[in-house]
Amino acid sequence: MKITLAQLNPIVGDIEGNRARIVETLAAAAKEGADLVVFPELFLVGYPPRDLLERRGFIDRVQVAVEKLRRASAVYPQVGLICGAPLPTGKDVGKPLYNAALFIYRGEILLEQPKSLLPTYDVFDERRYFAAAPEIRLLRFKNETLAISICEDAWNEPELWSGGRLYDTDPIAELASQGATLFVNISASPFYAGKQEIRFRLIRNHARKHRRPFLFVNQVGGNDELVFDGCSLFFDGEGEPAVVAPSFREHVQTLDTGLGGKAELFVPPDRTESIHAALILGLRDYLRKCGFARAIVGLSGGIDSAVTCCLAQEAVGPANILAVTMPSPFSAQSGIEDSRRLAERLGVECLTIPIEAIYRSYLAALRDHFAGREADVTEENIQARIRGNILMAFSNKLGHLVLSTGNKSELAVGYCTLYGDMSGGLAVLSDVPKTLVYDLAALINRRAVAREGAEIIPRAIIEKAPSAELREGQLDEDTLPPYPVLDRILAHYVEELLSVEEIVALGFDPDTTRWVATTVDRNEYKRKQAAPGLKVTTKAFGVGRRMPIAARK
Repeated sequence: MKITLAQLNPIVGDIEGNRARIVETLAAAAKEGADLVVFPELFLVGYPPRDLLERRGFIDRVQVAVEKLRRASAVYPQVGLICGAPLPTGKDVGKPLYNAALFIYRGEILLEQPKSLLPTYDVFDERRYFAAAPEIRLLRFKNETLAISICEDAWNEPELWSGGRLYDTDPIAELASQGATLFVNISASPFYAGKQEIRFRLIRNHARKHRRPFLFVNQVGGNDELVFDGCSLFFDGEGEPAVVAPSFREHVQTLDTGLGGKAELFVPPDRTESIHAALILGLRDYLRKCGFARAIVGLSGGIDSAVTCCLAQEAVGPANILAVTMPSPFSAQSGIEDSRRLAERLGVECLTIPIEAIYRSYLAALRDHFAGREADVTEENIQARIRGNILMAFSNKLGHLVLSTGNKSELAVGYCTLYGDMSGGLAVLSDVPKTLVYDLAALINRRAVAREGAEIIPRAIIEKAPSAELREGQLDEDTLPPYPVLDRILAHYVEELLSVEEIVALGFDPDTTRWVATTVDRNEYKRKQAAPGLKVTTKAFGVGRRMPIAARK
């Protein structure tokens, strides 16, 4: 059988636009002589649609689009179509919708297969909207017996879950026992570093265990905080990869299910390179899908803003980036020059707006009210808030999206200023620990040397000691543990959910560990007000982490 896998990038809520892409791809697949074309999970509405699913008019429009797809399929009678869409259950009790895979052929819907396993961990909340499948069925199509599943249905493998399986049922095993000859899994599986290897192992295990070919078709693109990397897969009946689709870009390919696999087709991606690609795709799609053509970045002379500016330039091009450097009385002249040098190498416009006069006016306005009190973090934060206001003024005037530049380490311990450097529409590095920011900078420079023979990020930016430059002689490590230590503790506490005692048992200093954990908990209120950030680790600050603010932890 010839199958066209359609690894495409939908826009959430754009039902008509997504439907048009389905029909366009169906027509192209028919020209190639395909028997079947397969789209990702909930492709008709984009994933995740979240509370759009609660709007009755939205679901009505889905029904209209499904009817149009049914009629369109009659135009291409030789090609079957598998597409994900939300469908009403038709029941008066329970959740009103199924997350379903539709099989449409020759003007008829031959199968509506709902998703069986509905994830509720991390970024997923499918039980909020969907009912689980009441049954799973096979479909005979041409010379194959198809077992159609949806994303999580394939993830109930014991080796994935350290505490045992999450679900009582195993849809893949059940479909195999019914006599399936070909597995098809449609997915919207979001990226985090290392996820591609896990998926590869997962799908390979199913193919090997059941000795059946297995097709996995994944969504690609950025939707809000989530980035979908694609990397769709087809394994032969021996469990060897026969097709490995590219990551982080759309890909449509027609394959033959009789194709034999080769183990060397899959090369595990470099962690830093995959995160770099995910950030660029997530940033580009966030701008595009939110209706922004350009972005603005405040350059401080530090590594975080430098890396953010480089990512933005690669995502949307130098003509669409405005950089602004805003020196204060405590800014080093070398940092100002480094920022200008970076902007010049990137080819982006860079404005310099000194804030000393504005800062002095703030101090003058508050002098009588703060009389008798020592200068402290209050005066430091005023500078950050002036800069945030200036960037937002440009955003209002020019229609640019402000990119905040803080990293995960800073956000974790509150080393950031509300309504200051936290201002912005997208926090590009909010899931990137400081040590990984340095890795990204090194990667950006290596690529620049290979491409142009010279580094982009000035060496001085990479080598200088990190500083917020909000007071004379300030260094990050005056207040924070060394970043290599801090990042390791944060990974254990935030991503692995270890307790202070468990982290100390790994060899970390007890006082440092307690300080980190307490400071993370105390700054939950700041993160609640942060801009959305792109998720690239197993646990990001965002929709997948739902900690209370007013709580004793």
